[in-house]
Formats: sequence, C-alpha cells, structure tokens
Amino acid sequence: MAIRCRRSAAIAACSGSRSEYHKRLVRKICKFLVQIGSMTVNEEMGKDLDDVCCLLQTALIGRSMLILLDDVWEQDIVDRFTKLYDNDCRYLVTTRDEAIYEIAEAEKVEISKDDIKEISKEILLYHSLLSVEELPPVAEVLLDRCGHHPLTVAVMGKALRKETRVEKWDKAISNLSTYATCAPGPVSYVNEKDVESTLTIFGSFEYSLEAMPENSRSFFMVLAAISWEEPVPEACLESIWSALLQNSLFSLVVSKLVEGSLIIKLEDQLLYHMHDMVSLYLENKTNDAVRTLLSESISDCAALVAPWLFVFGKECVKGPAEQKIRSFFSQLEFMEIEILLGSTTQALMTCRSISDFEASRLGFSKILGPRIAEIISVGSPDLIFAIIKAITVIFFQADYINLAQSLETAGSIDKLIDLLGVCEDTSTVANFSYVLAKISEHVDATIADEILSRIPMDRIAGLLSPENELWHESVFTTLASMTKVGKLKAVETMIESGVDKKLLVLLGNGSEISQHHAIVMLKTFCELGAPLQGCMGPAVLIHLPWHARISLERFVLFDQSVPPSPKPQQFDVILHKIRQRDSKEIIEAIQGLLPLAERAKDSTVQDLLLGSNLFGRLSLLLQCREVESNQNQVRSQTAFLVMKLACTGGEPYVHRFLELNIVHDLIGMMQCNIDELQDSAYYALHQIVFAKGGSLVLQRFLQLGTIEKLVNLLDCKSLKTKDLAMQLLVDIAVVGTKPCIERMLASHVVEKLVALEKAGEPFGGAVSRYIQGLNMCKNVQSAERAVMKQHILRKVRSAVRGHKLEASLVASVEYCIAEGSQGASSSGRKKK
Repeated sequence: MAIRCRRSAAIAACSGSRSEYHKRLVRKICKFLVQIGSMTVNEEMGKDLDDVCCLLQTALIGRSMLILLDDVWEQDIVDRFTKLYDNDCRYLVTTRDEAIYEIAEAEKVEISKDDIKEISKEILLYHSLLSVEELPPVAEVLLDRCGHHPLTVAVMGKALRKETRVEKWDKAISNLSTYATCAPGPVSYVNEKDVESTLTIFGSFEYSLEAMPENSRSFFMVLAAISWEEPVPEACLESIWSALLQNSLFSLVVSKLVEGSLIIKLEDQLLYHMHDMVSLYLENKTNDAVRTLLSESISDCAALVAPWLFVFGKECVKGPAEQKIRSFFSQLEFMEIEILLGSTTQALMTCRSISDFEASRLGFSKILGPRIAEIISVGSPDLIFAIIKAITVIFFQADYINLAQSLETAGSIDKLIDLLGVCEDTSTVANFSYVLAKISEHVDATIADEILSRIPMDRIAGLLSPENELWHESVFTTLASMTKVGKLKAVETMIESGVDKKLLVLLGNGSEISQHHAIVMLKTFCELGAPLQGCMGPAVLIHLPWHARISLERFVLFDQSVPPSPKPQQFDVILHKIRQRDSKEIIEAIQGLLPLAERAKDSTVQDLLLGSNLFGRLSLLLQCREVESNQNQVRSQTAFLVMKLACTGGEPYVHRFLELNIVHDLIGMMQCNIDELQDSAYYALHQIVFAKGGSLVLQRFLQLGTIEKLVNLLDCKSLKTKDLAMQLLVDIAVVGTKPCIERMLASHVVEKLVALEKAGEPFGGAVSRYIQGLNMCKNVQSAERAVMKQHILRKVRSAVRGHKLEASLVASVEYCIAEGSQGASSSGRKKK
C-alpha cells in the first residue's frame, strides 16, 4: 500500500503553518486507512492528527504489509509510521530531500550516478521516438543540462520527437539554458539545494510551451487554479476551456499538453493528473488564473466555470469561486444563474469521491438554499425549471425542510404548482413532481393536500411503463413521498390512475431494479389498506416471475386458513416440546409454532412469543446444541421458523434476534459445509435484512465489523460460502444505508468480486450484480449513487488491468452503470 506524500505535504509548502501541515497529513493518512478498509470516506471529518495516528496504530495491529511512503519531504512523516507497534509492517521510503535520507534510521539505498544516466537516456529514447543509433552525440550534453531529471528529460524528448538534426538539438540546449535563466523562481518552500535543478525543470516547461500554439499556452496557465492533489475529470477541464472562448477544439488543445508532458491523461479514464513539479511551476500563477476565469471573463463564462472551481479548485480558489456564485444570486442575474445551476449539477456528478461530493453538495446547498424562494417568486419559468433540476441533485432530506418553510413563507408554492400544470417536457414533469412531493412532507396538511391533488398522476403513471425506465427512480421516490403524506387517500388516487396495474406490468416485464421498486410500492399499498385483491388474485400472480410472485404472496395473499391463536396452555405444551433433546419432538414443536409465526404481528401472539424464553432456545438449536439426532434437520427447520417470524412480525422479533445473537448464529451456519443448512441460513438472513427492523441489523453489522467479515468471506475456500456471502452483500447493498455501502467499498468488496470473476464460473457477473443491488437502494440519493458507481468503475479498471477479461468485464460494468443511471442522463437536456 502506498501513501504519496509529495512536496505539498511539507511544512514549508504550508507557509510554515503546522496546523495546515497537520490537515494535509490527516487527509493522506485517512486516505490510506480507507484503502486498507479501516475507515470510510466520510469519517475523516473533524479528526485531528493525533486522533488519526491512534486509528492508524489500531488499524495496523497484527497486520503484515509493505507500506510505501513515496516522495517524503518531512522526517516527521517517517517517524509517525516507524513508531507504530504490534505489527509486522515494513516501510519503503522514497525521497528527494537529502535531509530525510541522512536522518532516517534505516537501510539506505541511493541510485548511483551511472544508473541515473542510463535511466535518463532510456527516457529520452522513449519520448523522442529515436533509436540509440539515431540519437545525436550531443544528446549526452542535453541530458547533463537537464540534470537527468526524468520529467525534464521527458519534456525535452517530446519537444525533439523524431528530430535527428544536430543543430536542432544544439538550439534546444541553448534555449533550455536561456529559459532556465529567465524562468520564474520556484516558490519559497523549495530547498536552496534544489533551486538550480528546479529552474532547469521550469525552463524545460517554458521551452515546451514556446513550441505550442497560443491557445494551448493560455489554457495551461489557467490550470493553476485547479487542485492537482487528485486526478481531475475531463469535464472540468473542458468547462474551463469553454470559459476562455477559444475557437479550436478542446481535444486538440489538451492533447498538445499531454504530448508535452505538462498534464497526464490516465489510461482508459476521462481523468487528468499533473506531475507535482508542473503543479509547482504553476503555483505562483494561481491569482492570475483566478482573475482570468472569474474577473476578466464575461459573466456567462464566469457562471459556467465558478462551480467547477468551487469543487475542484485549490483551497485558496474556492473562496473567490463561492463569492462569484453568491454575487450572481444576490444580483438576480437570471441567465447566469441558469448557466451556473447546470454547471453545478455537472460538477457534483463528477466528484472524485463520496466525501468530496458531500462536502461540495453541502457548500452549494448553503449558497442556494437561502435564495431559492426569492428567485422562484420573481424568476422566469425556464429559470425555475433549472432550479428544480438542481434541487434534485443538491438537496437531501434535511434541506427540504428549510426549502418548504421558505417557500411557504414567500408564497411561492402556488407558483410551482401552477407551473407544474403547464409542463410539457417529460423530465420537467418528473422533476417538478419529485420536488413538490418532497416539499409536501414538510408543510401543513392543507397545502400538502393541494400539492398532492395537483400532481398529474396520469402522467406519472405513464412514466412507469417498462420503456420509460429512464424516469423510474424519480417516479418511485415521488410515489413514496405521496403515500407517506397522503396515506390511503393518495394510494386510492394512484389506483384510480392505474398505478397499481402499471406496477404489475413492471413485475412481469420490467428490469430487476424496477421489479424490486414495484414490489416495495405494492407492499406499501397493502400496508395502508388499499383494495388490491381484485387486481392481484391468483390468476394474475401466476403469470409473474417466481421471485415477484413469492414476494407478493408473502404480504398480499397470506394464508387466511391459519387457525386462531392457541391458548397459553397449548403454547406451554409447544415450549415444553421444543426444550426436549429428541429431534422428533423439537421438529413437531417447530411445526406447531408456524401457525403462530403466520400471525406474529397480532398483539396477543406477539405478547405470547416475546414474553417466553422461545428465542433463547432457538439460538441454541441454531448452534446445534442439546440435540441428540437429526441435527441438520432441526437447524434447518429452526432457521425457517426464524425467517417466518421476521417476515411477519418485523422489528420486535428482529430486535430479539439481535439481543440473542441469532443473526450472527445464522452467519456462522452459512459458513458450514452442508448445502441445505447454508441455504436455510442465507434465506433466513435475506428475509431478516429485508424485514421491518432490518435497519437494526445493519446498524449492528456496522458496530461489530460484520460487514468487513462478510466481505472477507469472499476469500474463503468454499465456493458455496463465497456465493452466499456475495448474495448477502448484494442484499445489504439493496437495503443498506450510505455508511453500509461505504464500509463495503472500503473493505475492498469490488476488488474481491473482480477476483471472483477472474476465477470464472459460478461467479460470472458478480460485480454487475452488486451494482444492480446498489441501483435498487432507496437509502442513498441518486447523485450519491452515481459517485459510488464511478468509484466502483475505477476500482474495477484497476483490479482487472492486464487480465484477459479486462475488455469484457469493464464493458459489462459500464453497461450496468449506464442502465441504472439513465435517469441522470437527462441533465443536459433543455427544460421547456
């Protein structure tokens, strides 16, 4: 595992501020902790360096790994790692700072001058596209003038590509010296010993830029505004290029910079990186770049680029970008606000990580939130359409509370309702209905009723057809809010518009994700007492896919022939039987308990079951204790009873299962070597996590590190255990919260699933199944899900690179991501 420290993680690079240095080091160590599965991406918030070092100490206890501390500029970093104890880790430190080399108490390896010369010559040959025979003798002089620095050699080699004339090489050497002399001095934190070599490197950049067209040079200079600590998406660079109002194609300009080694395009990804020396060269050009992009550009160009700088700019750039964004809102410049909102949603959707997305989203929410009501009250329809679209990406549940209050105070809700009535564009109808349904959760009953009555349910129902999967996620969220607010009355309106029949069509012909959402919605209808028996009788259900049929029968057509609850005396007889050691009596007792399990939600039955010691006995039976024979059958029947209690009884029973560790008993049973027991355990766990109260299970999983243990089961030898662990992880992705999914990703679930796919059947499509589960998750926002899926795609590309399955696996994952993200693809369409 590697921690790339770079020159920016040095006290001198922080203008001598130890607090800023500590912040940067915290980010580096937290990223490492996320990589090894000991922290989720959001947990670094609010932690100081001492806290993080304590977490690092705990995370490495008993572990054995090689840790690369790359490009270290502070001895303090080395000391913090070498002081860690109770681990078997080894450290490899690379540094260009002689002080680190001299102080560190370690075996020291220095690359010899002969090795350096040989390496630099190979770099020159590679980038100049010349053979050894074609290389002019004066090349040795050029290498010496470059100081054999790899980046300088690469830049000069590309500038002299396929050039064999000696006079051209002589001129290049002369120009390099001239440019090095005239190059802007390096920033103050460069060591005195490095100043001369740094100036030579800067001179090579000047030489490379001089050979480029003016538009490439101007574009490169404004890249000083970007933070290059992490790769930057191509869309960010393209937006900056657009703000410069140049005529040439972006792809041509950026390729010139790549060819000149001034930026680096990551293989097979729409991401760009920058060498730290190039970033250092641009350091003192940041203010000029900000002035060019935000102050001197025309207003619509500034509106286009400001959100990108707010998300991907340097820390010193985020402030001016925020001020520019606020100025557009305060001056009510409608055209610029519309451009800004579109750019904001695009910038958020390309965030590099979930933590970056959350931080940027929160920032935009604070800027946009207080101004929305005023803008809606005076804005044009087109501007309001843009605002509504942005809200669906930027706002989360807590934001809608403040939004509803401000709109209600400003009297703007009626305007939104009226605009919804004249919407023609499908995406606008979907977005307006989504936002208004969310608002209805936080206003008084009269306004909420008015909102629900004006949502065009006929059009919403039309969006539920299988060919309109593009809008399904938005529509299902809208329906969920409506049923939450309007209860049975809202459901009856939906049924009048044929929503129930549309849901049944989806069960038969929709995608797996749509089928899942349809089942959840029909379940909600039934729980609210909707009259569905006519449209979901046996004659209809028999034509549905088997998993959909089973799911519906469980809560719609439960067995009405179950006898009334037994008297306490009869229950005592059953409890007496189940406490015996004879397997026959135990199985008879379990069979006798199944009718009770069918009515576990009944208050009398619930008091009877939960007031007994039944659950302690079930735990013992799952562990195969105190049973004389037919142990496997007893354990299987016990798991089935647990499943029925969870399905029917919900949260009170799940809570008791957790108290007595029954859930973890089932996880242990899932790892045995008997197929029947493993299947019984998995199906019971599946129903428990999907039952009401399943959230309690997930909370316990997070507390006890169970998710990490389930992910580690993907490495076990048993194919059956691997398969069931994979299915359970997909289940958790479907019903889990953001912390659950982040914990799985931090535990390298994607890399392990890729390893399974590499092993072949029966694990083909493992990653796609996981993504499909994530697509079904209702506990994360669509924007968060998009960021997560891009994170997964990057992990897949890295894990499968060079393998024979690389092309097919990446293609299948990209297809799966696109299939589940179609609703976001409409963001670029103009609203009407």
